[in-house]
Amino acid sequence: MIRPLSRCALPLVLLLGGCDLGPDYLRPEAEMPVQFRATEATAAEAWPSEDWWRGFNSSDLDTLIEQARAQNFDIAAAIARIRQADAQVRIAGAAMLPNVVTTGNASWQQVGATRGGVSGATRGGSTTTTIDIHNYSLTPLNVAYEVDFWGKNRAARQAAASSAMFSRFDQQVVALTVVTNVANTWFTALALADRLVVAQRNLADAEQTMAVIRGRLDAGTASALDIAQQESLVAGERAVIPNLRNQLEQELIGLGILVGRPPEAITVRPGSLDTLSLPPVSPGLPSALLQRRPDVAEAEAQLVAANFSIKVARAAFFPAIQLTGSYGFANAALQTLFTPGGTLVSLAAGLTQPLFDAGALRGQLEQSKGRYDELLADYRKAVVQAFTDVEDALTAWRFTTEQETLQRQAVATAQRAADIARAQMQAGTVDVTTVLQVETTLFSAADTLAQVRLARFQALLSLYKALGGGWIAPSGPIEDQFPGLRPGLIPGGIALPVGGNVQ
Repeated sequence: MIRPLSRCALPLVLLLGGCDLGPDYLRPEAEMPVQFRATEATAAEAWPSEDWWRGFNSSDLDTLIEQARAQNFDIAAAIARIRQADAQVRIAGAAMLPNVVTTGNASWQQVGATRGGVSGATRGGSTTTTIDIHNYSLTPLNVAYEVDFWGKNRAARQAAASSAMFSRFDQQVVALTVVTNVANTWFTALALADRLVVAQRNLADAEQTMAVIRGRLDAGTASALDIAQQESLVAGERAVIPNLRNQLEQELIGLGILVGRPPEAITVRPGSLDTLSLPPVSPGLPSALLQRRPDVAEAEAQLVAANFSIKVARAAFFPAIQLTGSYGFANAALQTLFTPGGTLVSLAAGLTQPLFDAGALRGQLEQSKGRYDELLADYRKAVVQAFTDVEDALTAWRFTTEQETLQRQAVATAQRAADIARAQMQAGTVDVTTVLQVETTLFSAADTLAQVRLARFQALLSLYKALGGGWIAPSGPIEDQFPGLRPGLIPGGIALPVGGNVQ
């Protein structure tokens, strides 16, 4: 709803630039859970630090992430978008100040006049006279200014400033995504290296068992079928290895685009997930999460910019007041250009009021309101998504931790069974089929353990990302970067007006 003009007294208009047509921004309400359902109420708070990845104690990962933060193409593009947005703030703010230009002109014109009875060039009783005409002018001060009576230009600048903050939050989102992608790719490579070691060990064990069966065949205590069954197991284990090597190389190649270098420049070789640490991390209260998620701040910055765009669309319905003035000199003689008689001074005021535009202004206002409603839904979704991401990551971390413990027990049990079966086969007290069964169980359990450990690392990685990766919304106001915005703070330090919701 537009405020009545009487609320904007004329003296304040002259001092402050006019009326504020609204709507003032108020952060939308969001349902805030009391605690995360996947954690205990007494859980200690352990938010991620800014360099949270160092807690894994992997120097190779540290190097890769440092390279990605410095050279990744997506991060570089996001930083360039910040520069563009800052430039747009300056462009939008230019309309709030007078436009001052200077002009100077000099012209010469030669005119021929024909008259009778005048001395000069005579032709057929008439005389032709040549006249030189000189004109000089200099306007050192030519000023044009649109009075921002309705706050249109101010709102346009505030919308641009909010968009600039959006660009900063977007860069943080991109950077967090890149860092977690590097870590995820590296962890996957380590897990594939672990699975490759398991596959090679399984192949060696299967070949050793086959050698024992061949010895029994020579002694007449095993059959050709026993040999064929074990050969099938050996061939299967051997066939697994090329696929694991392929996947491992693909992950290492994928690191290239993340760190901004050709794949040939990636020289790190994976070790083992078992050598890495799993740093503890735990969220605090859900109410603090929104201050740690750059994507939520990003969504709100867009919402704020849309709110100011509604102000711009509303102001377009009202008259535009233009003030122009100039001070200069004009004369036909250069030596007398700056004399009092050559001085020119002009002042003018103009008013433009839309009368009929076939509904264009109304359409622009409705479009701005529709855009705000769209971004409002996006913001509310971002808030709910933030809580969802944390709950998902906490749940995955809890159950993958439990699964890894159980899977290690399963591997240990399968290893004991395999050792017993092989010893009994050598003693001739168990048939080959039993050995095949226990070996197949062991090989599968060991490979599953490597995959479960990767899933646990990925769950912890997802939790770090869901908690914002150590990002915290700046607490300082935006006036330091973009002066002129009114007080009122949203995440990230965006200075905003306070008041009612959009009408």
